[in-house]
Amino acid sequence: MLSPDELERYARHIVLRDVGGPGQAALKRASVLVIGAGGLGAPALMYLAAAGVGTLGVVDDDVVSLSNLQRQVIHTTPDIGRHKVESAAERIAELNPHVRFVGHATWLNADNALSLIGDYDLVLDGSDNFSTRYLASDACFFAKRPLITAALGTFDGSLTTIRAHETNEQGEFNPTYRCLFPEPPPPGTVPACAEAGVMGALAGVMGSMMALEAIREIVGFGEGLVGRLLMIDARAMRFETLRYARDPANPLNGDGPVFEDLSVHRE
Repeated sequence: MLSPDELERYARHIVLRDVGGPGQAALKRASVLVIGAGGLGAPALMYLAAAGVGTLGVVDDDVVSLSNLQRQVIHTTPDIGRHKVESAAERIAELNPHVRFVGHATWLNADNALSLIGDYDLVLDGSDNFSTRYLASDACFFAKRPLITAALGTFDGSLTTIRAHETNEQGEFNPTYRCLFPEPPPPGTVPACAEAGVMGALAGVMGSMMALEAIREIVGFGEGLVGRLLMIDARAMRFETLRYARDPANPLNGDGPVFEDLSVHRE
């Protein structure tokens, strides 16, 4: 049940034909884990909290630095030096007291990934490195949880949804993250944000789109991004969508699965 305060707070959602009261109630029941309270996670968290997602969890062991504030809008200048999960908790409580916040001040690793992810309905990966992206994707497969994953470049971004533990209308498994990116790029070929830079407003766009896709997944309207990679070129203001399919050779749900657990991430 939605309280009178919630009915007023979410009125602009509830009048949407594709959301309504049942959709808003589904958001209230939902639990979402966000990996990273940085450039992508910050706007995603703000919009998920504003939308009324009942439980929001954040995995991040980093502290706020001055250089974060150009894009990580959930943190403010007085937060410098604080753990990001602490400042995120305060901002979300101020924005929407109906949201339960759970901060996990740790890094996602092979030992904690399944237990963390298994406590939530949906996972958003806003990490900034390939090792975490592969770990999050593999863990979501074994935990049977949908994953929304995004990445940022200097002036470009991408977004997709992974439901590799489920089958499509033809009875075939959906593609995995490893179907899209079989191998990470060689070390040193993709410069880190601190080296190459990133457009702050682009992080806001991509994080907001992660939140939108999460809301769509929870409520169940429209066509999702399973098997589709949305790409944004901010220089040309161009949006493109690439379709991709399951690779029969992928090690998770391929014709001859190789991975049985997360031990590969302990090497």
